[in-house]
Amino acid sequence: MKHQWQLLFPLALAAAFLAGCQNSLGPNEPLDTTQYTIESTDKFVLLDQAAQGSVTCTGLQERILPDGRLEVVANVKNREKQRLQVQINCVFKDEQGVSTGDITSVQSLTLAENYTEAVKFTSANNLARRYTIQVRETR
Repeated sequence: MKHQWQLLFPLALAAAFLAGCQNSLGPNEPLDTTQYTIESTDKFVLLDQAAQGSVTCTGLQERILPDGRLEVVANVKNREKQRLQVQINCVFKDEQGVSTGDITSVQSLTLAENYTEAVKFTSANNLARRYTIQVRETR
């Protein structure tokens, strides 16, 4: 019996310690890491200093439509604890990275605090194989 207490006591003590480390203030804010962001690539460009710290891209999906046009979906995230207004557009490029002249119109996007929104762009012709998504913050 004494041997069981010698095993159970350290386990109970460890469980009580770990339970005490739990955050009772509510859920933790999501952490952003460079592992899951895209803004350091040529596919997603932040055009102004304000957007550098407040907007990120957490994912890009690309696909070629049956008619040969390129469709891109960007997951744009607001890192701030306040609503943000941004402008976003896409410049489509050919295989060599040269603009095809296909530039989407600028869209205004309102992002709630710590919110991610998917934004879709579709090229106007079947020459596009690359792209650059451009974002700037408006205040």
